[in-house]
Amino acid sequence: MPIEHASVRVVHKPWGVSDLQPWSSIDAAGDPVGELWFERADKDAPVPALLLKLLFTSEPLSIQVHPDDTFARAMGMPNGKSEAWYIVSAKPNAKIGVGLKHRVTPQELRASIRNGSIVELVHWRPVAKGDVIFIPAGTIHALGAGIVVAEIQQHSDATFRLFDYGRGRELHEDDGVAVASAWPLRAARSPTRVTDQRTVLVASPYFVFEKLELPEGSSWALLAERETWILVLDGHAAIGLAAVSVGEAVFVSGGRTSIEVGANWLMALVADPAIVPVASLWQALGEKSTNLAPRAAGIVPQLTGIAGART
Repeated sequence: MPIEHASVRVVHKPWGVSDLQPWSSIDAAGDPVGELWFERADKDAPVPALLLKLLFTSEPLSIQVHPDDTFARAMGMPNGKSEAWYIVSAKPNAKIGVGLKHRVTPQELRASIRNGSIVELVHWRPVAKGDVIFIPAGTIHALGAGIVVAEIQQHSDATFRLFDYGRGRELHEDDGVAVASAWPLRAARSPTRVTDQRTVLVASPYFVFEKLELPEGSSWALLAERETWILVLDGHAAIGLAAVSVGEAVFVSGGRTSIEVGANWLMALVADPAIVPVASLWQALGEKSTNLAPRAAGIVPQLTGIAGART
């Protein structure tokens, strides 16, 4: 059964940062780092269904859009890209853009890309630590400056830029207009607290994204039959034989794994390519907590809708 301390790929970006603490000790002083990609340590393993990242922004990202599965496959790609963001930290007045203020025609969208008015067309909103945003493929979106984001996405790097603040990088007007849903995004379902330890952030057709909070010194069993990613936000634990702390991730698949929480608690993000939360994913051992499965099973039917459905 694979239990892998995830390797980290460093991706330099013009909008990145030079200080990644406390999430990484990588020295980015010479070339700003925008993204850390968590990948399987086994380089010969099949490509996972999901890609887990941390993003760091010192400047606004490009306004962009991703294709859905149908469009991506028509272009020879394996799948499209729907994603979800968990705001790990945000400076005062930080904001994101998700969807448009109002519906526009393809012709109006194309004109806004050419003259730059798409910046005013995007629906910008403030964000704070702990916010969750689901971005279905086709949604026009952008991250502002001063944000650290944990992102889970379909495993794809298909991105069509619509505006880039004069950085000189290529724009993708034709493909962007073709794939974009040129209208506002309906508000997503609020995160659902399943138990004292487990909160479902997003349940979509592509992945389930959860936040896990386990008390200090507790013992657990993770029953991960399918691909499961765990990213530590606070505290530390031993997951199988892998000791993990803040900013580190683990890939687990294929059966039962033990988790021993350290002297501090453990707060982590968990993602797997399920359609609804797996009720029996976590089981408590010992006296400090209770089995998560019974109460989770009662919540699962409420989470079958698509979070963030468009209007």
